[in-house]
Amino acid sequence: MVLQEQKTSGRSRTKRWLLRYPRGLPIGIFILIAAITVLSIFAIENGEAERDRAQLNARATAIASALERRANASSAYLRAGAALLSTMDDIPPDDFRRFVSELRLDADYRGAEGIGWAQVVVPSEIAAFDARAGDPGTRNELYPPLSAEQPFAIPVTYLQPDTERNRRALGFDMYSEPVRRAAMEEAERTARPTATDKIVLQQEGDGQSPGFVVFMPVFEASEGGRSLKGFIYSPFNARDFLQSALELEDAGAYGVRLYDGDRETENLLASNFEDEAEQPDDTREAAMTVTIANNPWQLVVFERGQGGLSGLSMATLIFGLLVGALLMLLVRMLTQQAQEDEASLAWFEEQASIRNSLTRELNHRVKNTLANVLSIIALTRRRADDLQEFADGLDGRIRALSATHDLLTQSDWGSTPVRSVIDAELLPYAQGEDRQVHMKGPDVELAPNDALSLGLAVHELATNAAKYGALSKSGGVVDVEWRLVAEDLVRVEWRESGGPPVKQERSRGFGMDLIERIVAHELRHPVELDFDPEGVRCALLVPVRRAKEFMIRANRPGGAPLENEKA
Repeated sequence: MVLQEQKTSGRSRTKRWLLRYPRGLPIGIFILIAAITVLSIFAIENGEAERDRAQLNARATAIASALERRANASSAYLRAGAALLSTMDDIPPDDFRRFVSELRLDADYRGAEGIGWAQVVVPSEIAAFDARAGDPGTRNELYPPLSAEQPFAIPVTYLQPDTERNRRALGFDMYSEPVRRAAMEEAERTARPTATDKIVLQQEGDGQSPGFVVFMPVFEASEGGRSLKGFIYSPFNARDFLQSALELEDAGAYGVRLYDGDRETENLLASNFEDEAEQPDDTREAAMTVTIANNPWQLVVFERGQGGLSGLSMATLIFGLLVGALLMLLVRMLTQQAQEDEASLAWFEEQASIRNSLTRELNHRVKNTLANVLSIIALTRRRADDLQEFADGLDGRIRALSATHDLLTQSDWGSTPVRSVIDAELLPYAQGEDRQVHMKGPDVELAPNDALSLGLAVHELATNAAKYGALSKSGGVVDVEWRLVAEDLVRVEWRESGGPPVKQERSRGFGMDLIERIVAHELRHPVELDFDPEGVRCALLVPVRRAKEFMIRANRPGGAPLENEKA
């Protein structure tokens, strides 16, 4: 009886509320659901905005890395050129043209107008410089005339490739122009590649397309220590330089601007959209400083905003206003959305970290390669009796490094098979029917630096065999065999037979020095080199390293590669 009375009393109170507030109670419930819905929409929009900002920052970092990689590639070529030109007393046009053609400029050098040489010309040498005028229509006399307060001129002497466009710059005194002069003086002071501020390239003629120049000083020995000989340089069209980097990073929906200094219209170097003067108001942007050849610039990446609510917010609004029972589902959706946002942020941060690590690794490997090149140049110079012998020796060894570099590039600087390295070096000698080259061994993968050292050693052995050994005579045979002597060590044996008898009394050559010093040092194992009368024999021990010791991506947790990257 009591329970029945309580139930009747409860229903009566509910009825009284409905009767007393026929509109207020539904409106109150609606307002409560609407408030929860509004808060939910705010959280969703804020999360998507954070994700978009993180994605924009990651894209800006990727574009900045691409620009710096291209600048580093240019600087590496200029450093190599400076090292070579500093050893030459005179720089004939044919030698400079050959040097540029041998660089084999690849896709990383796109956006550049070429490579040029500008020598220092003092007033007493101007007449001699002008006397070397080229073909009719090619302007290479020094201009503008040297002013009284200018101690010397630095005119464009050569600029390769030799095109009609590049010929416009020949003879132009770059030291007479303040912006170029400032960059030259900074490059001379620091002995590093240095980029100019915003300029218009001389080869643009009457055009106004902005550009810049990267200078690398070339010094020569003098009584006082060293003196400036000139500059090897690369001119860049700023828009082409930016576009070449954006092609790798798929800038698509993003607007990109590159400024020389503050974000002022007059400082704009390049942009990837036509309306460079104005930027829409409803945009998100990310700005950062990029260093291009010792010159800090400002990169701005922006994305046009989308008006109105996102699709997820609209769905939340509709379901929240119509059905209060979906609140639990809404919470679940918000939790899932937050997890997705967190995962996206972590992925973008990991991408940025890996790109920075790859950039540092690239710089390290470029420095190692240049160190090898400088060592080869030094040893070749000491062994050469004349310039032609020096050039021929250097040509072959640089080609050997280039061939192995091609293999490493094809494998994304991962592991490289022993057979591929040997094939690349012996291919020119394995075509004739009167000579035989036999190769035998298991599948063994080498680390990049070890593959370079092995390729250099095989090149020297093959060159010696082609000149004096088994490959110089019909019927000669070269056997190359390799085998694993330990889990982390492979033995590569070179044997010649059927060639001329090997002289037992001979002078010590560069090849022996290179193999026993540079190669042995790089491989960290001694080299066995035997000049048997029946044919040269050589044995090398090459380390076999695990991938995680030299591949950055192998160090990731679980060893899983990144999306859209090769493992």
